[in-house]
Amino acid sequence: VGAVLIILFGSISLLRVPVQLTPDVEQPKITVRTTWPGASPEEVEKEIIIPQEDKLKTLEGLLEMESESRDSIGDVTLSFALETDMDAAILKVSNKLNQVPSYPENVEKPVIVSASEQREAIAYLILRKTQGDPVGIDFEKTYAENFIKPRLERVAGVGLVDQFGGREQELQVILEPNALATFRLTVDDVMTALRRENRNTTAGDFDEGKRQYLLRVLGEYQAPRDVEDVVVKRVDGVPVTVGDVGRVRLGFAKREVIVRQHNEPTLVFKVVQTAGTNVLTVMSGLKETIQDLNDEYLQHRGLSLEQVYDSTEYIYASIERVRDNIFLGSALAVIVLLLFLRSVTSVMVIGVAIPISIIGTFLMITLFGRNINVISLAGMSFAIGMVVDSSIVVLENIYRHYQAGEPRYEAALNGTKEVIGAIVASTFTTIAVFVPVVFVEEEAGQLFQDIAIAIASAVFLSLLVSFTVIPSMSAMIMKGGRKRGRKPGPLAWMGGLVARGVSGLVSRLIATAWRRVGAVLVLTALALGTAWALVPEAEYLPEGNRNFAFGLLLPPPGYNSGQLEEIANRISERMRPLWEAKPGTREASDLDGPPIDDFFFVGLSQRAFMGCDARDPTRARELIPILRETFSSIPGTYGIVQQGSLFARGIGEGRSVEVEITGPDLETLIALGGEIFGRAGALVPNSQIRPIPSLDLGNPEIQVVPDRDKASKVGLNATTIGRTLDVLLDGAKV
Repeated sequence: VGAVLIILFGSISLLRVPVQLTPDVEQPKITVRTTWPGASPEEVEKEIIIPQEDKLKTLEGLLEMESESRDSIGDVTLSFALETDMDAAILKVSNKLNQVPSYPENVEKPVIVSASEQREAIAYLILRKTQGDPVGIDFEKTYAENFIKPRLERVAGVGLVDQFGGREQELQVILEPNALATFRLTVDDVMTALRRENRNTTAGDFDEGKRQYLLRVLGEYQAPRDVEDVVVKRVDGVPVTVGDVGRVRLGFAKREVIVRQHNEPTLVFKVVQTAGTNVLTVMSGLKETIQDLNDEYLQHRGLSLEQVYDSTEYIYASIERVRDNIFLGSALAVIVLLLFLRSVTSVMVIGVAIPISIIGTFLMITLFGRNINVISLAGMSFAIGMVVDSSIVVLENIYRHYQAGEPRYEAALNGTKEVIGAIVASTFTTIAVFVPVVFVEEEAGQLFQDIAIAIASAVFLSLLVSFTVIPSMSAMIMKGGRKRGRKPGPLAWMGGLVARGVSGLVSRLIATAWRRVGAVLVLTALALGTAWALVPEAEYLPEGNRNFAFGLLLPPPGYNSGQLEEIANRISERMRPLWEAKPGTREASDLDGPPIDDFFFVGLSQRAFMGCDARDPTRARELIPILRETFSSIPGTYGIVQQGSLFARGIGEGRSVEVEITGPDLETLIALGGEIFGRAGALVPNSQIRPIPSLDLGNPEIQVVPDRDKASKVGLNATTIGRTLDVLLDGAKV
């Protein structure tokens, strides 16, 4: 009954326990990101980062604080102790940020992101045009943000969806400088009027008859005409409206992100799952949502949403591979048992230890709050041969008593009593090796807790099976062994041959003291020598063989979207033959790399990243030298290319050496960084080196130094001059 219950609840646990590729590794980090459009790194550091650091440095449990200031963006990364309650830490970080006195105008509200939200993507989706001009996909950004993205985020288990590409719809006021001069108006006058009028205001309430009425003044703009009618100023008693000094239109913001799929404009969605969820279930729900969006909504707009990366393909392959190893290991264990025990009945008795122990391990994994992944499954495959050890010892001793003439019941009872101390000691020594790993809190402990729990649970359950199920079944079904004169079968003959050979060898080795010492020395030296000769190269964690090549390209600071588009075209044309070649054709055989299914490129202001997968999953690694060669042909850029890894987070974090240079003078640091960059390339051939953030001092800029005396005579100051230039050159958000 106990065995049946273990199998029952173990099977239920198997259906409910989350399935992931790798274990969850807790990284107690929080990143605060603040965006200030158009600001230089120096301004971001001075006006945003330093005030934030002054408040955040007093956080309880804070181990390290790093900040990075870039064009328009400032990041502060906070590292906490492992035992930190991250929910409470996020709340404390939010409270500290609220204590920052003020931010400059146009600074967006800081966004707090925990490490759990920075997980690796489980899927990449692209939205492309199926009808009409493909460039028109740029204008679908608002629709995608308001409709497609929320639908994807509502899928159970999806924690975050990032969208890249497209141009945001906006209401534009195009000012005419000559008209402003004619009416003696400034840009500030127009901006102030637009802000002032775009408000709904509560004006109290009043009684009329039996009713009480609320009074509201409705000033928010409902149509472009409302903006045109805003009165900026009265000149000689005549109202001057926005329409008099400019024109109002619905338009789109300038392109800031370049997104291509097969060198055609597209929108990209990056999907990240919630920690602790079953990625297989999440992916199933995501695919259903994609199908529903395409069938019910997108096809009517001439759009198509396609999945270009699916992490579960590798998970299914990995799980299938480990499952095959478990079945193969079980089959081999049964064959060996059959060979040496020479009894089908005995093998049946011992064989039940494998499914009970393995299925029961799923119950233990659930009770410990872990999930099924390649690490826990590997632990189970390791334990296959170990779970039958105790059962073999018990069964053999029971069989010995049975052969001596005892009834089956007494043989089972006496045989188990004699060896129970030995098998308990043997099992607990094995468990004692793995249990300490469960209490290690660092990254290594979090990674290998699953394998420790799997092996320790399987071996412990096998112990319970060995002194409960094995003697019970032996007392019921044991037979044979007492008849004499039977002709031995082939299994008995082979088993006896091996047994006699081993026994004879042992007899000769222990015949004299010198032989015993010599055997120990020779076998020990042979084992050590073999291990030394076969030891593989050292690696912290395996990289895996995922069918996904990912590249990160760092252009020089200040590259505009046009230059990034040129880079996208250049890389796409280099990769075009790989996705256009049809399998089995001469063109495919003449390629310098494997044919690919998908290729996408995303170019941002500070970096560009791209990904592709091979049609033959085993050849994905061959794409790395092709991308590296392509990157090296683009002057002034740095490129990092790697195959999708099992455990690494981010680009190059799995197999890297970090060198930090600190000091008070930025120019000196840049010079030293360039020297280290050159030497590292010589010291570590074929390495990929990434300077963070860059070996350049920043964006090239044109500086306007106001003449304060002349500016004051015409009613201007540095702020109004800067704002006016911003509007006339680039546009400012009001």
